[in-house]
Amino acid sequence: MLELELLPDLPAATEIGVFDSGVGGLSVLRELHALLPDVGLHYVADAAYAPYGQRSPDEIRQRSEQIAAHLIEAGAKLIVVACNTATAHAIEALRARWPRVPFVGTEPGIKPAVSATRNGRIGVLATAATAASSRYQALVARHGQGAEVFTQACPGVVDLIEAGQLDAPELRALVARYTAPLREAQVDTVLLGCTHYPFIEALWHEALGPEIQLLRIETAVARRAAGLWRHEHPQDHTHTLPQAPLLVETSGNAEALGQWMARVLGWGQVEVRHWAP
Repeated sequence: MLELELLPDLPAATEIGVFDSGVGGLSVLRELHALLPDVGLHYVADAAYAPYGQRSPDEIRQRSEQIAAHLIEAGAKLIVVACNTATAHAIEALRARWPRVPFVGTEPGIKPAVSATRNGRIGVLATAATAASSRYQALVARHGQGAEVFTQACPGVVDLIEAGQLDAPELRALVARYTAPLREAQVDTVLLGCTHYPFIEALWHEALGPEIQLLRIETAVARRAAGLWRHEHPQDHTHTLPQAPLLVETSGNAEALGQWMARVLGWGQVEVRHWAP
């Protein structure tokens, strides 16, 4: 299991900022840290406003801009929007406001799903806000040619994952409810269209059945961010330390997030701080 630790004798030097409405973006952070262990990472979980999927587009955009400003002030030279919903509603505004800061978004991989499907029928599990966004609809229109795309909104799932109820009967019932239409549509490929969803990958597999392939997005997002970082900052890879500083903040309960990370990810040595915007 990957161990992460905030080195106590070093300042928390931010180089890459990552944010999400809650714990979902930790799936991206885990991959990014493995790819760039010598780069200082700063993660913000906006738990006080989670889940974003139940917020209005204006609220999502305003919160995203507030968090991005905080990360940039702390020194972030690149920001990963590790949230499908925030990407759908805010990333263009972020890029317009900070044109010199690269922003890497998180979107369902419609194009690779089209390449992977055998029968031309694809399912996408997403938050209601992502599913309703014009950016997502444009993504499907641009890359979904030659396939039928069945989008299923999944209200309530993020809330239970945030609460750490990863095997609760309520969560299993929701997973069964949301996968049923995709099975009925006879899809053979399903995208996990939210960074929270990989934390219950086993439940999705169990509900969908072994004949349906499941595609995740966090690895592709982390690789995109790592590649962009190496291209833009080749001179920064001179660290001799085995591990760069890692700062995790939350607008919610810092102790609760720390316990969640220790229980679910095994990251018991990571310091979590409260951030009050």
